[in-house]
Amino acid sequence: MKKPLEGIKVLELGNFVAAPFVGKIFGEFGAEVIKVEDPGKGDSLRNWRVMHHDTSVWWYVHARNKKSITINLREEEGQEMIRELAKEVDVVIENFRPGTLERWGIGYEDLKQVNPSIIMTRISGYGQTGPYRDKVGFGSVAESMGGLRYLTGFPDRPPVRVGLAIGDSIAALYAALGTLMALRVRDNDPTKKGQYVDVALTESVFSLLEGVLPEYDLKGIIRERTGATLEGIAPSNTYLCADGKYIVIAANSDGIFKRFANAMGRPELAEDPVYAINQGRAENVDYLDEIIEEWTKQHTQKEVQQILDEARVPVGPIYSIEDIVNDEQYQARDMLQTVELPGGKSVRVPGVVPKLSETPGDIGTIGPKLGEHNSEYLPKKSKQ
Repeated sequence: MKKPLEGIKVLELGNFVAAPFVGKIFGEFGAEVIKVEDPGKGDSLRNWRVMHHDTSVWWYVHARNKKSITINLREEEGQEMIRELAKEVDVVIENFRPGTLERWGIGYEDLKQVNPSIIMTRISGYGQTGPYRDKVGFGSVAESMGGLRYLTGFPDRPPVRVGLAIGDSIAALYAALGTLMALRVRDNDPTKKGQYVDVALTESVFSLLEGVLPEYDLKGIIRERTGATLEGIAPSNTYLCADGKYIVIAANSDGIFKRFANAMGRPELAEDPVYAINQGRAENVDYLDEIIEEWTKQHTQKEVQQILDEARVPVGPIYSIEDIVNDEQYQARDMLQTVELPGGKSVRVPGVVPKLSETPGDIGTIGPKLGEHNSEYLPKKSKQ
């Protein structure tokens, strides 16, 4: 069967993480993704972190299934090439500062003139409108202004970051979803009219804050950092085991807590009406956490895992990448795939998410060489 996005052609104008992450998803599920890079240097991600020869290994994951062409978007010749390519594509993905593409004559209104059906997906720090639209926006700043970093870490220490570009990736997932919705609307419209998708990094992060806003608006509560716990939800924490390893236990629903208490050999907790509901457990969370860790310290991490798995209590170790590589579930789900880098060296890369039963995505090619596909898409006389 055809892949879900076969027949969709995407022009990727983005750099770094957010917009290219969208292109990666589309490419894994069959779209033809044409990545535009600066002549000579390419996407900055080519030079980030651990390198293989002269290219980041991250690049080979982030740009898989894409085709690379080089165009100088700042020159009139390059801008004309984009307008020509736009006639043939379904989607343009970009993450420049708002107004940049308009100055170059390749913004949404410009490309709509040559292709009224085009979908332009725009990712920026603060969105295409509003007083902050012209500010430089990066994922790290969005995580801060979106409220995530304020809640990350321990209350007696400065806020910390997740050790990944999480803000960019969240925005990319929204952008992919928005693009698919826009494509569906277009394909159901008799006139095949396109539209643009406006994704702000800050708003994408802010959207994940659960009940933080209504709690503040209704009661004046400002949720604070709580380390490894979730305030008001108990027990859910990280506990030390006898072998010095840590394990996460989330027994915060009423039925699960009852099973958990019995598994620990503390049936009196299971029957106590104070702990029968979350409110009572949350009010006594320090006492409960002390009891739980007294129990986990009597067992190794694997023993705790086995006992609680049998009791159907959510539990899991805190994995390093080494642990993930050796885990049978990741292996069974084809999440550790092997590809060949230039020069013939094999390396494992993350598999494809999500899993579709009839039309799964795949890794057809690794990230391309800079300008590898110029001859396929650019005019023969081009200086790009």
